[in-house]
Amino acid sequence: MTAEPIRSDGTEYAREAPPPTGLLDVLSVSAMVVDAEGRIVFWTPQAEELFGYTAQEALGKYAARLFIHPEHLQSVVRLFTEVLETGRSWAGAFPIRHKDGSSRLMEFRNMRLQDDLGDVYALGIAADHELLQRVETDLALCERLINQSPIGLALLDPDLRYLLVNPALERIDGVPAEDHVGRRLRETLPLPDVETIESALRQVLTTGTPLLDQYHVGRPRTDPDHEHAWSLSFYRLEDPGGRVLGAAASVVDVTERHRVAAEADRARRRLALIAEASTRVGTTLEVEQTARELAEVAVPQLADVVAVDVLDSALACRRARRPDDGPELFRALALKAAHPTVALRAADPPGDVAAYQGDQLVTLCVHTGRPVLVSHVGDQDLPRIARDAEAGSLLARAGVHSYLAVPLIAHGEVLGALDLKRTRNPLPFDEDDVLLAVELAGRAAVAIDNARWFESVRNTALTLQRSLLPEHPPHHLGLDLASRYQPAQATSEVGGDWYDVIPLADDKTALVVGDVMGNGIDAAATMGRLRTATCAYADLDLEPGAVLQHLDKITCDLEHYIVTCLYAVYDPRTGQCRIANAGHMPPALAGPGRPATLLDLPSGAPLGVGGVPFETTTTTLGSGDLLVLYTDGLVETRQHPIDDRLAVLVGFLDEPHRPLEEICDLLLYGLRHPDDHDDVALLVARAR
Repeated sequence: MTAEPIRSDGTEYAREAPPPTGLLDVLSVSAMVVDAEGRIVFWTPQAEELFGYTAQEALGKYAARLFIHPEHLQSVVRLFTEVLETGRSWAGAFPIRHKDGSSRLMEFRNMRLQDDLGDVYALGIAADHELLQRVETDLALCERLINQSPIGLALLDPDLRYLLVNPALERIDGVPAEDHVGRRLRETLPLPDVETIESALRQVLTTGTPLLDQYHVGRPRTDPDHEHAWSLSFYRLEDPGGRVLGAAASVVDVTERHRVAAEADRARRRLALIAEASTRVGTTLEVEQTARELAEVAVPQLADVVAVDVLDSALACRRARRPDDGPELFRALALKAAHPTVALRAADPPGDVAAYQGDQLVTLCVHTGRPVLVSHVGDQDLPRIARDAEAGSLLARAGVHSYLAVPLIAHGEVLGALDLKRTRNPLPFDEDDVLLAVELAGRAAVAIDNARWFESVRNTALTLQRSLLPEHPPHHLGLDLASRYQPAQATSEVGGDWYDVIPLADDKTALVVGDVMGNGIDAAATMGRLRTATCAYADLDLEPGAVLQHLDKITCDLEHYIVTCLYAVYDPRTGQCRIANAGHMPPALAGPGRPATLLDLPSGAPLGVGGVPFETTTTTLGSGDLLVLYTDGLVETRQHPIDDRLAVLVGFLDEPHRPLEEICDLLLYGLRHPDDHDDVALLVARAR
């Protein structure tokens, strides 16, 4: 026996019951030994707790008399005799009498013992029946919960090796339960960050702090083609004495929630992309710029390589013919890639025109007016995607694995196609991508349609405008001349400005600059009518003021038009220049040896106001003097005062001896911004 600890003063230490360390301690299982005559010869401390009798009170006493009710005495004696004689064990529940007089139901296990002398004894093991039944129920419940739970559960030892897994975890990681035992997490869990998980689990073992609801994504062995998501939680396991037994892990399959969240995130990104496209696509009335904006929005959110191709017939605003199975001419407008790739070399460079056969997918797209989707591109698909065999090889090298072509449709007319390819993005195009691409293409197609028609109108207006402007006669006595016409950048603002040089009798020359306050084809046509009328009145050898008076009457007959005009007649014999102004910008005069200045003329009213007289002013041009006539588009801006701009104009004329062509370029490039909203007519004359 182990000696009791003794204090230095000879007294014993107070003994404290050790904490329970196992299931037997939790159940407080007791044991006693009874000899062949029925007397108690061994008695454990747990028996004292269970029956209420101390060892001194129980040892040597007849067990049946001590705690068996009289009505059960015969049954107990019979069972006791049978165990000793036959050696067969007996187990069951039996009521006993506690020392305090109460009756309690106990769970017994009885068996025969024999010592080395041949004497036999009966060993009785007992536990409280109610407590045992509760523990058994708890264990059964735990077993059912573990085995039938949809949550994957595992027990791991302190070295993080599997001790036990339930069927749900088998289904999750695709490894049979028996193959888990002895293996580590990294050998079974299909997660790329399993080392991080093991590190976190060691921290749980060290600190005892649970790690809950850790979100992880991977591809299980049972479904390697699709991503699954799991929520992992870890807990430290301890016995009642605080000894660390290992860890428990729970794995909840949250794949459906993950997919729903991913779909919601994709929907948010699609809406954000559409919102971005509404502000970034169609910022100008230029076809090429609109196509570039569409390509930039689609990369990389929708595709890795994007091309925008428009039917050459649509770009020329020719009436579309009925679709057939024949080839189509496409003009490449934009090309964009998310990263450097040889796929760019397989596409048509912007500005090029290429023919695609009727069986190629982009042609099929514009013929049917429907998207063409190839989720998984194979070798047999590349010849129908690429323009030729070499381009197909480049697409294969680039790793193009998914393809989508979407028609550009505006007002029921197919204008071209949005061509999308994926190389680095591992996901194939799906139906949601088709819907997004159709939405983007539809918005861009309307902008492209507006731009192509505006450009058509602009080109028509420019053609009309330039056809109405004069070609200088080869010689004008006493004058050197240079001129420029520069259209506005905005499509709708082309067409109102003009200049003219009209030879008159007696070697005189009329110089005209005017501005119809309107734009487009109507303004250009009005300008042509006024220019024709000006030439007719100039032939009558009228005073400049009288010419403007007649033009004013004509303009009054035109609806809603106001015109500014400057009309001058130069006589090389006298050097005199007679000028009348109808609300126009003042001409500039520069000469050798004197500073440039603006001529001080009566401004007059614009043509079309009606009833206002026009004065004629005479100035003298000496040899080498420079007279500059211009429209307001040369000097007016939205940011600067007009007086400041006129001062800049005068400053550019400080060297009037420059060649006239050089002076025209200097004024245009020095004063005019490429994005200015108005057109410019400029006429420069030097007296000889």
